[in-house]
Amino acid sequence: MLFNFSLTMLENEANPTISKSTGLPRKRFYRARAHSNPLSDSHFPVPISPSEVDYSLHYPQLFPSNDQRDKNKKIEFADIGCGFGGLLISLSTLFPETLMIGMELRDKVTEYVKERILALRVANPGQYQNISVDRTNSMKYIPNYFEKAQLSKMFFLFPDPHFKEKNHRRRVISPHLLDEYAYALRVGGIIYTITDVEELGEWMKTCLENHPLFEALTSEELEADPAVKLLSSATEEGQKVARNEGQTFQAVYRRISAAP
Repeated sequence: MLFNFSLTMLENEANPTISKSTGLPRKRFYRARAHSNPLSDSHFPVPISPSEVDYSLHYPQLFPSNDQRDKNKKIEFADIGCGFGGLLISLSTLFPETLMIGMELRDKVTEYVKERILALRVANPGQYQNISVDRTNSMKYIPNYFEKAQLSKMFFLFPDPHFKEKNHRRRVISPHLLDEYAYALRVGGIIYTITDVEELGEWMKTCLENHPLFEALTSEELEADPAVKLLSSATEEGQKVARNEGQTFQAVYRRISAAP
């Protein structure tokens, strides 16, 4: 997609949803419920298989035509429940050669992230071309988006805690969902989780610890990983916890090979 910068600026001045000072969308026009029920039926297009994901829609400057794209260049990072896109934007410049996508269930929030990425591309030519977002339900459709061992990183930042025991089946980290994530992650790939709810933190850590295809990173590995430093600072939720001097609970695990 090509942009006429002057025309875009004029449109921004007439559009109340766009900040005149930054050119970015204003969150207050895209507010939605804090969480959605991932088990309810939602109606939005879903690719039939990973080969049907249209890279030209998500990364138009890198892939002008989906039919002629380099099939070896694939999405490697997935931000599950990406919220307002803060992590994606921070990762984009940290890993400029890596394709990444945010997966978000709420329609208004997804639209905000789309507009935010487009505005950043206009304001920073050549940058932020490696990130995108899609409205989807990652608890149902991970295999529709990613091939076996395609991903090198998956992020689960401040997910819905679903406090009631009857709703624990809605949690985005669970033993059966870890089977799907292990399928999409290559050996050596990493799952990053963080929450400010201690019980949920223990739940996610226990699920990962008990799964045969994951092992915890060492403290030295955590210290050396630049993505770990973003977990508590890149998202709106993480920044709110920091302002309130709250506590966070991380679990970062590596995909390993199955035991012989």
